[in-house]
Amino acid sequence: MDTQCICSIRDIYRAIASFEAELEKTVGINMNEAMLLCVLSEKANLLSGEIADELGLTRSNASKVIASLEKSACIRRRACKEDSRCQRFNLTKKGQQLLEQIHAGCIQLPAELQTLTTGQTLQHGQE
Repeated sequence: MDTQCICSIRDIYRAIASFEAELEKTVGINMNEAMLLCVLSEKANLLSGEIADELGLTRSNASKVIASLEKSACIRRRACKEDSRCQRFNLTKKGQQLLEQIHAGCIQLPAELQTLTTGQTLQHGQE
């Protein structure tokens, strides 16, 4: 691995941290919470373990993210029909609206992330 690669990864990491700070300031949620809203918009009725897998988090950390979004009424849990011990999660209208606010471009995406989200090649130091 050349130093160019690790420096590019550092730039991406900084851009993600910058985006998350702006996300928290603008809409009041962190990156994991935003990613959970995104996951539930694409896949409804997920179990907490499935959410943990989708987010790449431990079950304990996923539980904290779930609890935070439940508390703010952005997601809801429902008992499974076949087993009341089983809980499935979905977006609420408020959660969908928050996700739409994020997608509407209320947060400026750093240049390093713009190139990644449009499929263009990222070059170290590109701005």
